[in-house]
Amino acid sequence: MARIGVQAMMLRSAIEQLGAYEAIRRTVEVGYRVAELSATRLTPEVLAEVRRAQEDFGFEVCSTSAGVGAAGAANPSLETEFDKVVSDTKALGADMVRIGMLPIPMLRSLDSVLEFCRIADAAAVRLADEGIALYYHNHHIEFAKHDGRYLLDIIADASPHVGIELDVHWIQRGGLDPVRVIDQYAGRVKLVHLKDYRIGWPAAETIDALERGDHAAFQEGWKGLVQFAEVGEGNLDWPGIIAHSLAAGAEYLLVEQDELYGRTVWESLAISRRHLVELGHEGLF
Repeated sequence: MARIGVQAMMLRSAIEQLGAYEAIRRTVEVGYRVAELSATRLTPEVLAEVRRAQEDFGFEVCSTSAGVGAAGAANPSLETEFDKVVSDTKALGADMVRIGMLPIPMLRSLDSVLEFCRIADAAAVRLADEGIALYYHNHHIEFAKHDGRYLLDIIADASPHVGIELDVHWIQRGGLDPVRVIDQYAGRVKLVHLKDYRIGWPAAETIDALERGDHAAFQEGWKGLVQFAEVGEGNLDWPGIIAHSLAAGAEYLLVEQDELYGRTVWESLAISRRHLVELGHEGLF
């Protein structure tokens, strides 16, 4: 059965301020018992705290995060820190690693994107020998076109050993229907990120800027009307997204919120959980 969890990018500030153990304790208190780790360097101290939380709270880590390039980033490099990626993932009882995005400089040309694919696919083969699967997570840039083809499709074809982790908000922001993309990658999708897509009201400052003739400030505020949102607080088709994700073979549905707009991480997670429970998915938590 699939499980609903949290994408722990949301917890990075809490981990910095409270420590990993306390951040996980509060996450469990809100009602989440599984996470995908990201954006926090797994030092020996952090790793020990996560493992203690796993033992004390029955908390599961479904996947860890990695990148490509030089060592030292929050997410370790599959090129230069491969052994760390493997050891951290195994230590936490996970069998999946995901790449959050290809390095931005590799978007300079299709050739550099294909070089990323070569690196990722080779890493996926090596990880498979360790019993670990590798996945690639989309943003909106993967729906830019090259010769009429979406970049995500090019990446998927050029790295056949890499699975796909779909983020439904970024699919929508890229101009496509999340359900259609989930269906397209059925069988290759084990991880899906859940966050809503909201159109906000213009702030008073944005309207004021227009009235005083400050068109640059108005345009900046106007563009900001496209927002992230908690599950159920925006415009996405959640019954369809959840049903099609499960039908596509997704094993983990991970709540994520890139910006909180004044809410705490715990308030945001609670709102998403409440809406998912209202949709009948309490049994997946």
